[in-house]
Amino acid sequence: MTNNLNSSDFHLPYNPKLVERAKELRKNMTPAEKKLWCEYLRGFQFRVLRQRPIDNFIVDFYCPTLQVVIEVDGDSHFTDEGQEYDLERTRILEGYGLKIIRFTNSQVLNQFDSVCEQIQGFIPSNPL
Repeated sequence: MTNNLNSSDFHLPYNPKLVERAKELRKNMTPAEKKLWCEYLRGFQFRVLRQRPIDNFIVDFYCPTLQVVIEVDGDSHFTDEGQEYDLERTRILEGYGLKIIRFTNSQVLNQFDSVCEQIQGFIPSNPL
């Protein structure tokens, strides 16, 4: 697999059973997800998909060009079970060559500029 930004032959496994749930999540974004989408990612220089099914997961945001997954974590992610699940999920997604970046709801709502700068850091200085 090449790490070329223009690689159009890059396909991720997709579970069609998750499509309806993804649509539902898109309609009911958390306040932090909504802020990140409306105030930054919707106008991002590369296309970003919301609530995108990848494998057996639905990721909050996915930028296919950069192969970056952006997750906004609420309280359920901070339980022992939530952290174990997230570790396994991250391991599987990274196995597809994806980069995972995680923020808490609080970071998005209270440190928005810092969150945007970190996402911006995933853009190569010389995109192909």
